[in-house]
Amino acid sequence: MKTQDYIDLENQYGANNYAPLDVVLTKGNGVWVEDVEGKRYLDCLSAYSAVNQGHCHPKIMQTVTEQMSKLTLTSRAFRNDQLGLFYKELCELTNSHKVLPMNSGAEAVESAIKVVRKWGYTVKGVPEDQAEIIVCDSNFHGRTISIVGFSSDEDSRKGFGPFPQGFVTIPFGDAQALRDAITPNTVGFMVEPIQGEAGVNIPPDGYLKEVREICTEKNIMLVLDEIQTGLGRTGKLLAEEHEGIEADLTLIGKALSGGFYPVSAVLSNSEVMDVLNPGEHGSTFGGNPLAAAIARTSLKVLVDEGLVENAAKMGEYFIEGLHRLEPPHVKEIRGRGLMIAIEFEPEAGGAKPFVKAMAKKGLLCKETHTHTIRFAPPLVITKEEVDFALKVIGEVLNGE
Repeated sequence: MKTQDYIDLENQYGANNYAPLDVVLTKGNGVWVEDVEGKRYLDCLSAYSAVNQGHCHPKIMQTVTEQMSKLTLTSRAFRNDQLGLFYKELCELTNSHKVLPMNSGAEAVESAIKVVRKWGYTVKGVPEDQAEIIVCDSNFHGRTISIVGFSSDEDSRKGFGPFPQGFVTIPFGDAQALRDAITPNTVGFMVEPIQGEAGVNIPPDGYLKEVREICTEKNIMLVLDEIQTGLGRTGKLLAEEHEGIEADLTLIGKALSGGFYPVSAVLSNSEVMDVLNPGEHGSTFGGNPLAAAIARTSLKVLVDEGLVENAAKMGEYFIEGLHRLEPPHVKEIRGRGLMIAIEFEPEAGGAKPFVKAMAKKGLLCKETHTHTIRFAPPLVITKEEVDFALKVIGEVLNGE
């Protein structure tokens, strides 16, 4: 079969809820992927940071094979020999007290909403069904009904209401707006340390530190959605480390499985997590032995192979290289670690044509919000591979 044959099958039988590049991938290794025609590409999206460890990492693959041959799923009706070890290793690595394992990032967000609301009722004393959670404009926390209900992206919301209540929206990066929005019924503030889907929007220096102080002062839970920013992407294990803070709840996913399996988790302190009792929340696949084993190895790879440090080093090199290109019609180049964006001026005609041109030259990336391209390669990327990316980007942006 050829590329168009696969595309035709998707168009005929699949829901029309994505608009992917017309590249049909069949193989992956490290930062490289290959399509069904045999063309090779440098992946600068990493499945939205789900393959931080690189495609088909051999150590994680070995764990998958070994665990699949022993035990994959028990449900949480029974215990398994991987879950407790996963809890311990993850808590020690992230300085957390408790872990709530789930599958997708959206499930982790929904879980955090439930836990923070229950904490508000049972510990803080907020009247039943009156809890409020503050969120930010241009957020992206998932696609469930409750999550899109507090999205400011009209494409995510239109046609899907009515939405659950209990959310208050403020501008991103404005600590005073947070202070002004807090009421006696506020139980939490949920925010991305860097807004990924919005175009790698980085808040002002000191923002997260001030937010932490406000949440502590006002006795509300700080919830950091690190599903994209976490596990090395920004050059720290967690993006909160850039400002030396700790959230009350931290949400991780994507790279927690190295791209092999859906695994997510809510990390929290005991005060918040202990409000849950058996039967109040769960998931058939959450915390299954296959997921736990994969996550344990994925974390070990990040640490043992120095991928967090490499993200910091290669990210700095990548961003400096983009600035040296001095491409036309660029409004801003921004990033932290290997979470990088180029935002174009409106006269550039949008980012999509550049993305398509880069794909033809062997570089895969994706536009967001019309005028911005994100670059987020696997954290195993080398200097030579960054140079290849910079060469392609420079040629395309300069019309070569």
